[in-house]
Amino acid sequence: MTFLEHLEVLRWTLVRSAIAVAVGFVLAFIFKTFLFEEVVLAARDPQFITYRGFCKLGEWLGMPEICITDLGFTLQNLPVSGQFMTHLTVAFVGGFILAFPYILWELWRFIGPGLRDRERRAMRAFVAAGSFLFILGVLFGYYLLAPLTVQFFGTYQVSPTVANNFALESFIGIVTQVTVWTGLVFEMPLVMHVLSRLGIVGPGMLRTYRRHAFVAILVIAAILTPPDIISQIIVAGPLMLLYEIGILISARNERMRLRESTSARLAGA
Repeated sequence: MTFLEHLEVLRWTLVRSAIAVAVGFVLAFIFKTFLFEEVVLAARDPQFITYRGFCKLGEWLGMPEICITDLGFTLQNLPVSGQFMTHLTVAFVGGFILAFPYILWELWRFIGPGLRDRERRAMRAFVAAGSFLFILGVLFGYYLLAPLTVQFFGTYQVSPTVANNFALESFIGIVTQVTVWTGLVFEMPLVMHVLSRLGIVGPGMLRTYRRHAFVAILVIAAILTPPDIISQIIVAGPLMLLYEIGILISARNERMRLRESTSARLAGA
């Protein structure tokens, strides 16, 4: 195809992806009660499954201080259009999350015709793995990072005389942004895979900066979790594991690249 024909295919890829997000948006907008009461606003309730889980973990470990029973804040809406705009924002985020696997599939459809059969099979696996990791990251962010972030800021006070009355859009922003960004962060192994295939990073470089990455992860976990080592490990552990998986993938790609280079030299000889 010509360059303009490629642009036309890309345009329709983007249009279909946008339609998928719009369909998810409409579904999320219609089911407002379930979306807010059972999903988005659930983290404001001390009986949320994450908080109950920490209480049981605290009882089992003999560490009652990690039990979360009081979030220490109330929600309020200030702008006239605040609740409606919040509804639109949450519906869009929900639509994007629902449509993300389809967006990856559209990406595969766009790139697929230019790939060899072996690369096309690898790309299908890439789409499946990317969708799985994104959903896994969304669940991790929703059930762990977002509740712990809400609990931290809800109980943080510069003075007992200052009450925490959070604006609705601020609370929603924390929950949605943490959830979506965690889903994207969980794509780390695939990003490392692509960068290593392109020769931009290698396993040696990733191992060299492993300590720096782990320190950054621990700092983030310490900020977002209650001040105890158990909560920090629960949050930081999966992120460290993803980094290690990325190193293994990068090392595998380097071995494949060396084998292909050796085969090409032998064929040329």
